[in-house]
Amino acid sequence: MERAIRGYEEIIGHDLIKEHLRLAVRENKVFHAYIFNGEDLAGKNMLAAVFTKSLVCEEGGETPCNHCKACHQFDSGSHPDVRYLVRSKASIGVDDIREQINRDVVIRPYSSRYKVYVIDEAEKLTEEAQNALLKTIEEPPSYAVIMLLTNNVEKMYSTIRSRCVTLNLRSVDQELITRFLMEKQQVPDYRARTCSAYSQGNVGRAMQMASSERFSQMLEFVQRLVRGARDMKEFEIVQTAREMETFQEDIGDLLDLITLWYRDILAMKTTGDRELLVFGEEYRFIRQKADTVSAAGIGRVLEAVETARQRIRSNVNFHAAAEMLLLVIKEN
Repeated sequence: MERAIRGYEEIIGHDLIKEHLRLAVRENKVFHAYIFNGEDLAGKNMLAAVFTKSLVCEEGGETPCNHCKACHQFDSGSHPDVRYLVRSKASIGVDDIREQINRDVVIRPYSSRYKVYVIDEAEKLTEEAQNALLKTIEEPPSYAVIMLLTNNVEKMYSTIRSRCVTLNLRSVDQELITRFLMEKQQVPDYRARTCSAYSQGNVGRAMQMASSERFSQMLEFVQRLVRGARDMKEFEIVQTAREMETFQEDIGDLLDLITLWYRDILAMKTTGDRELLVFGEEYRFIRQKADTVSAAGIGRVLEAVETARQRIRSNVNFHAAAEMLLLVIKEN
């Protein structure tokens, strides 16, 4: 978990969750157990970090003061009343829960009003571990706050979910992400728009893509593909399919980028609105492409992308699946 975060103002989006957590502290209605449910990189860890920091802050405000001893201890990862569960295996076993939570929770806080336990990747709790945790959640000490961070709340027992406040993270507005990348991360506008659209409302994923050299290579490949597909000769289709194989581990991302390109072309064809484009810097080419391809042709390409995705997932020969996709793109 990121421990150096200063406050909720550093978290993009999730305003309702932030207000809920602030209100809980402000009105002294902190619950004994919370589930933060959302995609990886969506902001669960940051939200839990600020909430935890505010709970142990010596000033007792709804947000951390960032200058007291407790805040400094939290930032350095040495606060005595904050526990991060460390699993001993790929899953979180019953011994992890018993030793790090159940046996520890009976000891009162050392210096704070609350004693906080954070379980990241809680979807990895085994059935036995969930049963062990349930005993503590059912009858927790008044000072204990348990936070479960998960990307799949459905893997948690209904008996656990019913005893927790569940906070579901939603996708963040793309314009907010774009602005954040441009203003705070100094990402060029076209790259910020691309990463924002690609992230589907996940700020962490957008940040990851904005700084990824691999993503830059995929973006360049897709741009060349869309621009030159119609003029490709048979041998060039074979060569391009081989080049696609170098992105085999990230093929889902690459196919998503192709989809974004053709959705831009479709948006230009149907609306003519430049503001709707993800690849706004390619406006002239997209407008030209929109004038020369039919809406049905764009639909065939988008359908072919999904077919390729399904074939690759089904372990169909990668090169064959790539060639079939490239032929559809060339013909449309």
